[in-house]
Amino acid sequence: MLRNFSKLEPGHWLAIQDGKLEIKCYWDLDFQPAENLESGKQLEQQVLDLLEESVHLHMISDVPVGFLLSGGVDSTAMLSLASKKTGKPTSSYTIGFSYPGVVDERPFARLAAKRFGSEYFETSITAEEFASFLPEYVWYMEEPVCEPASVALFYVSKLAKHYVKVLISGEGGDEAFGGYDNYRNTFWLEMLKRALGPYQNITGKSLQLAGNVLDSRVLKKYAPLMSANIDDYYLSRTSSPYQYFNRRPSDIYSTEMSRHSNKLRSAEVTRALLSSRSADGPLEKMLYVDTKTWLPDDLLIKADRMTMANSIELRVPFLDHKVLEFAAGLPRNQKIRGWKMKYLLKRALANHVPKRIIDRRKVGFPNPSVSWLANELKDTVSDILLDSKTISRGYFRREAIESLIERNTRSTRHTAEVFSLVVLELWHRAFIDSQGNSAKIDQSDNRNLVPVLHSFETGSELVIS
Repeated sequence: MLRNFSKLEPGHWLAIQDGKLEIKCYWDLDFQPAENLESGKQLEQQVLDLLEESVHLHMISDVPVGFLLSGGVDSTAMLSLASKKTGKPTSSYTIGFSYPGVVDERPFARLAAKRFGSEYFETSITAEEFASFLPEYVWYMEEPVCEPASVALFYVSKLAKHYVKVLISGEGGDEAFGGYDNYRNTFWLEMLKRALGPYQNITGKSLQLAGNVLDSRVLKKYAPLMSANIDDYYLSRTSSPYQYFNRRPSDIYSTEMSRHSNKLRSAEVTRALLSSRSADGPLEKMLYVDTKTWLPDDLLIKADRMTMANSIELRVPFLDHKVLEFAAGLPRNQKIRGWKMKYLLKRALANHVPKRIIDRRKVGFPNPSVSWLANELKDTVSDILLDSKTISRGYFRREAIESLIERNTRSTRHTAEVFSLVVLELWHRAFIDSQGNSAKIDQSDNRNLVPVLHSFETGSELVIS
């Protein structure tokens, strides 16, 4: 976000010696299935052995260790395996919501905690608490990560900090073993395109027409992909050339911004990754891209920053390199089989995770932020995005922002875009507008004032205040 600043890519090291900079990759994933694969039962035992070893290693600590429970398979598996391998008492922490249209995770988390003898704590937050935390959210993130679930993660970490210094969670299981709906849906879409051959384009146009007539979100999402190559359209789990900001940049960007919008797209990053996986199938390509982009720059940055904001260390046993390498070497049908996802992992965990949780439909990290941003917090959103300071930056057209907010109020379909704009503006206020100032933030728990570290450019110098 700042000129001449770059992140070191995952699995790379950087060395500076005698004025020369060198960057090399030291570790990567290989998605080629291993030769002479064992039987299904043997594979199940292998994945259990690897996970048990990883959980055991991640439980080593001189301070109390707790578990973030989402009510899903992966976090429950971590608690289950820990309870069987260590004699230490455990505690579990969950956030949930009694809100229309939002799945409350707490009953499933309570079930897991009771089954495995873990002391259980839970919390919830209101729309007002969500909104009041947003400036701090941006401050702790340090970059405009557009992930509303991060706010909930902060509050459950805030609860846990009173009892533990280390938390274990289930991040990484979906990226390793193929657990997201879009992996399954896109895989079978690619298989359908292959079967249709020369008829895929006309089929795609028919589906797009049907999507517009029926106002179907699913058809609108997948129909344009019928005539596209996966290497061109798969940018990550949450980004596509056919999504709002990429599909209709001229509607929302100012004239000046529109002239630069093509330069701002990140497609070249993904395409560079995919060029190294040209021999892989569609599922493997998606898993590779997300392991390199979505996982570090969304899930892990969210988890790390929100837990460290509460002085808690988060550990993720699914991301042990042995587990990832094993999962990458599995054939596709051990991850997606028919309409089932995480096929091998769920079979391996069948005797370790309650059936009610194993058989649950995946719901992600459910929270009411979609509805809040469209309804209860609409005025807050408008105050931020339509403020004269926001508009004067020259990025977006005021009338387009107004239209976006109104359309989102009617359908909640553009909450991701609305939230991303809110976060971008708050990031500017925290890290650009306050350059050179000793801006401070009040942490409500201990009331300590923490000075903000600003880094920005003046000419060719890096200035840190």
